[in-house]
Amino acid sequence: MGIDQNVSKPKGKVYSESKRNKRKQRKSSQVQRLYETCKEVFADCGPGVVPSPDKVELLKAALDNMSEVDVGLNPNMPFFMADATDRPPRITYIHIYDCDKFSIGIFCLPPSGVIPLHNHPQMTVFSKLLFGTMHIKSYDWVDNAHASASAEQGGDMGGLRLAQVKVNSEFTAPCNTSILYPADGGNMHCFTAMTPCAVLDVLGPPYCDSEGRHCQYYLDFPLDSYSVEGVDVAMEEEKSSYAWLQERERPEDVTVVGALYNGPKIVIKQQQQSSSQSTSTRKKNQ
Repeated sequence: MGIDQNVSKPKGKVYSESKRNKRKQRKSSQVQRLYETCKEVFADCGPGVVPSPDKVELLKAALDNMSEVDVGLNPNMPFFMADATDRPPRITYIHIYDCDKFSIGIFCLPPSGVIPLHNHPQMTVFSKLLFGTMHIKSYDWVDNAHASASAEQGGDMGGLRLAQVKVNSEFTAPCNTSILYPADGGNMHCFTAMTPCAVLDVLGPPYCDSEGRHCQYYLDFPLDSYSVEGVDVAMEEEKSSYAWLQERERPEDVTVVGALYNGPKIVIKQQQQSSSQSTSTRKKNQ
């Protein structure tokens, strides 16, 4: 899910490695190990480029072993409490780290909190439910399937595109990490919190408006809501497995606020910091 520019994205503190903390590095935190794994997994990737299967499994294994304790969260924090005045409840985003290759962050949802149906263009996304019970519904596009006929109800609706349901289930932590890919695995998904929930997200690469990776939102309609010539008979027989999606503006009733990350800090080596500073200097001089 994209985060508006006016939403605070505070980054975790970054410390330089020194001789004094090399011994501590041997007992690195789960977040540190996640960061190091992400560097390895996404090193040779870019928009639309999926990591190799062995690297996907490497990152999935790192996330599968994580819980809310590893990122300094617990279900009793204010982020997860429903406010009687919130309709719908607001979502809190905790930013941990980002670079041009990947980003790491956490979505905190109170009961009934919803992250509406949205996409992840040219991205590979790993989502780990840290605690709670959440309903997830996700879709992939059906190739070359567009609606061109009028609706049986509600008049003409343009911009419809056929999608197949990939997931429509409740998940309760602890559970395995879910993975979606640029063209399959449920690239468009919606989260609904049944209880207080926290979702640790890794995106590779992150959203970037200037590079065309901006978050798009969708409405979904049952297959039989629209009469379209040429819809496969098999699809008609499995109506619940398909839906029409229509792009929409960002829902006005969705509120996402930023919060500081107070979990274990990520340590970046001095060599990497120097390289990043050199890159930044070169960009300024260009």
